Amino acid sequence: MSGEAASHSVMEGQGAYNRHAAQQAAGGERALPLLEQAAKRVVLPPPNTPAVIVDYGSSQGKNSLRPMHAAIGVLRQRLGDQLPINVVHTDLPGNDFSSLFHTLEDDPDSYLRDQPAVFASAVGRSFYHRLFPENYVTLGWSAYAVLWPSRVPALIPGHFYSTRSTGGVLGAFNSQLAEDWRTFLSHRARELRPGGRLVILTPSRDSNGLHGTEVLQDHANDVLATLVQEGFLSATERERMVLTAHPKSLNDLMEPFAETGSFQSLVAEHCDVTSGPDHVWAAYESHKDPARLAAEHAAFFRITFGPTLASALDGQQSRVAMFYDALEQDLTRRVAADPVEMRAVLGTMVIAKRESGWELGQ
Repeated sequence: MSGEAASHSVMEGQGAYNRHAAQQAAGGERALPLLEQAAKRVVLPPPNTPAVIVDYGSSQGKNSLRPMHAAIGVLRQRLGDQLPINVVHTDLPGNDFSSLFHTLEDDPDSYLRDQPAVFASAVGRSFYHRLFPENYVTLGWSAYAVLWPSRVPALIPGHFYSTRSTGGVLGAFNSQLAEDWRTFLSHRARELRPGGRLVILTPSRDSNGLHGTEVLQDHANDVLATLVQEGFLSATERERMVLTAHPKSLNDLMEPFAETGSFQSLVAEHCDVTSGPDHVWAAYESHKDPARLAAEHAAFFRITFGPTLASALDGQQSRVAMFYDALEQDLTRRVAADPVEMRAVLGTMVIAKRESGWELGQ
């Protein structure tokens, strides 16, 4: 990997993402009303044809349970008790699908419990490819997944996070974002049934180009610098550590639709970008324990971004676990010494596929 940036990796395995993704779960709550409304509005498949719900970017499944429950509940009211509903979870081939399937089978909140004619499966392939036949998907959901581009567009001198980049580097990230976003939408345009809908929740950027978690990213950047000074990381390894994650602004989300109001067969029924509450900070205001707040933020960073940073490491696999631990421990210490609220900016979007005779604004 010498001279190349680290590529995006799947989340840490063995159920770690399921255990420590509470911040993503809290963010996902704001999009649930949009998902339920979309489920009420989708055109149902013909008789004797299953309704298909797709979870684009499922990770290990814990945070998919509540959205899938919500969507299934609405569709079941419309379909009756016996017509089948297929739920398909997609993620990269290296995803921890074992934890996903154990979650679906064993979690007390699994949508498979006490649900007639609901069937679950998974696809291990990037959603920057076609995943399903044409006119197949009734309802789509994607939370926190379109944040990740298909490749690393550039190294980031002095940092690893795109919102801390400038000039040509930031331009490279923006160009990759635009290309991938159109690719993603193009494939979904073919997969969705006419009258189908796709609900998206994604980290976003405000009018200043910031996501709201830069304080945490800056602390982590200082940790990496310390690991270089201590000799744990080489300068080359540190240089190629790049988070491909690049939040989308409101203009980024709407750009494919801006000229004509539609993109291929898709229309944007809703698009909004706002900063949300920091539920970890809200809990801190009650318990007043900076070590607890710091531990939660550091665990979130480790499971969400640690694997991508660790993919830049050379040498033995045992270094990866040591890297995770060193990163989390020092990050915890730094955040505990300087606890601050982080109101992450999130975007929500509802995209519909036009039916025959569809009029814009309908």
